[in-house]
Amino acid sequence: MKILVTGAGGFAGKNLVQSLLNIKNGKDRTHPDLKIDDIFCYDIDTEKSLLDAYCAQADFVFNFAGVNRPVNTSEFMQGNCDFLSTLLASLKSHGNKCPVVLSSSIQASLIGRYAGSEYGISKKEAENLLFDYSMQNGTDVYVYRFPNLFGKWCRPNYNSVIATFCSNIANGLPIVVNDRQTLLELVYIDDLVDEMICALEGKAHRCCFDGTQAVPDENGQFCFVPVSHKVTLGEIADTLEKISSQPSSLIVPEIPDNSFTKKLYSTYLSYLPKEKVSIQLKMNVDDRGSFTELLKTENSGQFSVNVSKPGITKGQHWHHSKWEFFIVVSGKALIQERRIGSDEIMEFYVSGDKPEAVHMLPGYTHNIINLSDTENLVTLMWANEIFNPAKPDTYFEPVEE
Repeated sequence: MKILVTGAGGFAGKNLVQSLLNIKNGKDRTHPDLKIDDIFCYDIDTEKSLLDAYCAQADFVFNFAGVNRPVNTSEFMQGNCDFLSTLLASLKSHGNKCPVVLSSSIQASLIGRYAGSEYGISKKEAENLLFDYSMQNGTDVYVYRFPNLFGKWCRPNYNSVIATFCSNIANGLPIVVNDRQTLLELVYIDDLVDEMICALEGKAHRCCFDGTQAVPDENGQFCFVPVSHKVTLGEIADTLEKISSQPSSLIVPEIPDNSFTKKLYSTYLSYLPKEKVSIQLKMNVDDRGSFTELLKTENSGQFSVNVSKPGITKGQHWHHSKWEFFIVVSGKALIQERRIGSDEIMEFYVSGDKPEAVHMLPGYTHNIINLSDTENLVTLMWANEIFNPAKPDTYFEPVEE
């Protein structure tokens, strides 16, 4: 299969092209039945004559070319409608009836606050042009009215509030939230790309539109990305504040699978300048070694790394409810545990050569002994709760009395 992507240098086009390349080059094996031979990338700076050559060969077309911030409003029609007309004429001249995807916008619905916008009108004209082309030529077409998009590689200070917020916060600049209650419908770029692959495989999600709302309908004229998020500007700003404070608090906010927060976190990180990519951690050092907190979670405890010098014993305490995992990643150690009120000691000989996770049980005093006379012992530790100095739940008691 040969695929033409117009607007290949734009935000959506670039992400789509890279995903198609991963499939073509065998790096993404999640679509075993999809065979891609060539990807033709066309953008504003591409030699114009190549469009016709690409149209002659293409087996599938993604038309992501468009204009949304022109100098003159007349450029809306030129970029969003006239270009599509040129594209379709070229396909027709070659008798090429391959499927065509159109990147449209909810602004094409021509209602509400977008009613009558030049951008929306141009997108609506493009939709009508493609539907007419489909009727005349029997071509499969997929018209997507995208809401607001966000994700990596989106240009800040252009037409994405999330890109602007992420870029500004990452670079220590202020953000402006005019109305915290403004509600946005947002589609994450990876979800958009997943849907484009569905269209490529003939599995596009179809819908009709009730105003700007996509209503799933397998016989619908339009298509849509089935995963979207409705979030207020205030919620976006608050979540980004949590995310950006992680290097100092060490607390990672809840990031459930497929959640908006998880996608926003990935987006924010893509805007970090070099000086913020690496985070300095606070080491607590004494004559026994060191202890460093690595990450804290809102509901699932914290991770730390412990370094014990040769021959050193650490621990010798117990907890009522707190419990931990000790995982030796370098060196050799003896871990001992004894239930409070008992003389019986459990012993675990562990090594970084064969890591294993050992529970530190509630109600058991425990320790960890570096068995080497020359090498440091490095242990990764996880506790089921963030350490609270006001309620440490930690009580000294040697394992061996």
